[in-house]
Amino acid sequence: MKKESQNPPHNVPRAGLPHPHGGPVGITHDVGQDLEGLVATAHRIREAIESVIEGKRDVIRLTITVLLAEGHLLIEDVPGVGKTMLAKALARSIDCPVRRVQFTPDLLPSDITGVSAFNQQSREFEFKPGPVFANIVVGDEINRASPKTQSALLECMEEHQVTVDGTTYLLESPFMVIATQNPIEMEGTYPLPEAQRDRFTARIAMGYPEAAAELQMIDIHGSSSPLDKLEAVATTAEVRTLIEAVRAVYVAQPIKKYAIDLVDATRRSPDLRLGASPRATLHLIRAARAHAALSGRDYVIPDDIQELCVPVLAHRLLPSLEAQGQRRRPEHVVADLVRRVPVPETREKGDGAGPR
Repeated sequence: MKKESQNPPHNVPRAGLPHPHGGPVGITHDVGQDLEGLVATAHRIREAIESVIEGKRDVIRLTITVLLAEGHLLIEDVPGVGKTMLAKALARSIDCPVRRVQFTPDLLPSDITGVSAFNQQSREFEFKPGPVFANIVVGDEINRASPKTQSALLECMEEHQVTVDGTTYLLESPFMVIATQNPIEMEGTYPLPEAQRDRFTARIAMGYPEAAAELQMIDIHGSSSPLDKLEAVATTAEVRTLIEAVRAVYVAQPIKKYAIDLVDATRRSPDLRLGASPRATLHLIRAARAHAALSGRDYVIPDDIQELCVPVLAHRLLPSLEAQGQRRRPEHVVADLVRRVPVPETREKGDGAGPR
């Protein structure tokens, strides 16, 4: 059965009330109280994940940022560094439906979205939902499946819905895809299509742990998996509330223009033959809102944009032949652009900084 779409209501500002950080706002509920609860809940989720993943606080913070930004996360690195463990730890820290899909060369699109099967008793076709019908979907080694199977995620990641045999089924909020992939140089992998990469809000790399963290990992993981003891510290309803609070975070016009300038710079760079899309701009602003909220602020500053540029933009870009010859990766190009694009000036107003 086709379900009707339900869009969450937006906060309506009161007329005539200036925002203390440089813009009009005046939300009907207490934003400060919402952010206080958001930070506390996010702290519980982070601590739960850190009980499983040692020495990766920045990676964990970015993972939570993507969750609150209503985005999807791509974790890329060599095997054995904890990519799947991170995805599972986030999934288990939230009391919500979680499904895991192991991507293999023989996986079919219907194995992900679901299939209509004929019921002999009712003499009608019934839809059998696939693993994508969950709040958090963990796609393990996504680039080991064929591009045809990878494309089964395109509609659900962008529109939060699945269409099978002409019928559209909506996915419940929150909905997040956490996919892991091995570097494309490794045997048995297919490169993700540009359209697929563009739907991931951010890409992160786990990296090898430091010696102290690896020693702690041996002590913790040596006899049993800490995932077995990990209990949920947040509910689905709480996560929805956090997402609503993030949507209320204020972004001034100069900050929006700054994000656009950075994205536009990727389209003009001679080191890139494919720049970032308008979808990348939206993802950058949404992630900046979540990043600001996790810092306890109800407004975005340039530092939020700068810190997220590389993880949000780099995986969408294709380097030019000259850049490849010079071994300049998209991450290096984005970092250079962040240093060159002018930062909007700010001034102190009230109890915080706001754009002029």
